[in-house]
Amino acid sequence: MALFPTSRLYIDGSLRDAENGRTYDNIGPATGTKVGEAANASPMDMDAAIAAARRAFDESDWPENRDLRVASLVRFRDALKTLADEYRARISAETGATIGVTRGPGLDVPIAFMDWTIDLARTYDYQRDIGVTSTMGTPTRRLVIREAAGVVGAITPWNMPVQINLAKITAALAAGCTVVLKAAPDTPWSAALLGEAAIRAGLPAGVLNIVTGEDKAALGEQLVADPRVDIISFTGSTATGKRIMENAAKTLKRVFLELGGKSANIVLDDAIFPDALYSSLAVCYHAGQGCSLPTRILLPRSRYDEAVATIAAMYDAMPYGDPDAEDQILGPVASKAQYDRVLGYIELGRQEGARIVAGGGADEAKSGYYIKPTVFADVRNDMRIAQEEIFGPVLVAIPYDDDADAVRIANDSIFGLGGAVQSADPARALAVARRIRTGSININAANIFAADSPFGGYKQSGIGREMGVEGFEEYLQIKTIGVGA
Repeated sequence: MALFPTSRLYIDGSLRDAENGRTYDNIGPATGTKVGEAANASPMDMDAAIAAARRAFDESDWPENRDLRVASLVRFRDALKTLADEYRARISAETGATIGVTRGPGLDVPIAFMDWTIDLARTYDYQRDIGVTSTMGTPTRRLVIREAAGVVGAITPWNMPVQINLAKITAALAAGCTVVLKAAPDTPWSAALLGEAAIRAGLPAGVLNIVTGEDKAALGEQLVADPRVDIISFTGSTATGKRIMENAAKTLKRVFLELGGKSANIVLDDAIFPDALYSSLAVCYHAGQGCSLPTRILLPRSRYDEAVATIAAMYDAMPYGDPDAEDQILGPVASKAQYDRVLGYIELGRQEGARIVAGGGADEAKSGYYIKPTVFADVRNDMRIAQEEIFGPVLVAIPYDDDADAVRIANDSIFGLGGAVQSADPARALAVARRIRTGSININAANIFAADSPFGGYKQSGIGREMGVEGFEEYLQIKTIGVGA
């Protein structure tokens, strides 16, 4: 296949090569072969990006000029819409997402989500008057001001990169911050798209900077450690999030962390079959590479065998293997490393005594990193396959005795990101959902995913929220001003 064009860095308002013209190979997961190259940034390149963002925040009117920000983001959004079809095949090639997935959360939906954030930036009230106090003897009127928090270091993963990149930078820029985006090494083009759109939109120099590189840790660590950076916004694994939080503490940076999950989908005993079991197919979406996907399905013991057999038949019938398909949701996992990791967990499940009822390994008839959609039955919640994030198309089916037992199992996890409840009685489902300690819950066919819905987790699934008003306010500081009355 023909190689796609080599991508470049975007620093201080210009597209540029990495220092000394360094590049690295971008490997396509559908074939396991090179699909092109990307700029391979050096520490000097990252330093230039941070310096540009700091300069733009400190020396321009970007933080205070709401009209400038809104107009710039409108042009940026329009440029992304124009470029989307040009980049669609590239994004599919580097992420493994089918073309159908790029019509949704893989590309088109996150661009559409920008509208809500831009409208919020137009109308948000950055000041409120909380009245006069005489507590200390002097009548004082208090104004509570929200203002841009500073330079944001955004560190993003490879699973749904356009969506996560845009969720961070749109809110940060709209709030008046400047940004350095450090993209995942496996998906540089999903970030390079934003740099090209920024050029077309004429964004002011330095407000957005995009750095790609082969090294999985060094550039991110440099960004976290730099005292010129005020906020780190990170999405990725819990282990990496802990390291970022530890390193950010040295300069007391604010951190937003959206981390791992092992979400539970509780099917109550009154649920209508097979309708309620279609929810199990969510684990097949983008090869299970979604942090909040419900990868544990909790089934009533009285209907366990029936449910497992139905789910296994659904998984066995799942079509996949065509990257250009508009109607397929399951592609390959994103890299050889992830392929090996998921296969390792499937083998671990066998060793732990779980029973494979669908899938169970690689699809060796296909090139690339395809793994058959897999269902484990007879799983205990203390097994590693039920406690650890696999991040592949692997579902574990766990029996429970009653509603209280289902809630106990769902909450028996270090994670608390998402979840679901299926029931013929919405009031009963809502009562169960309220008892689950996670940042979001879907009932029956619902899906909370929207630009105005705050997203984030409890426990080791993270700190803070992305999207919604709450996500916008992650990028604001609070100042109280006293004025003699």
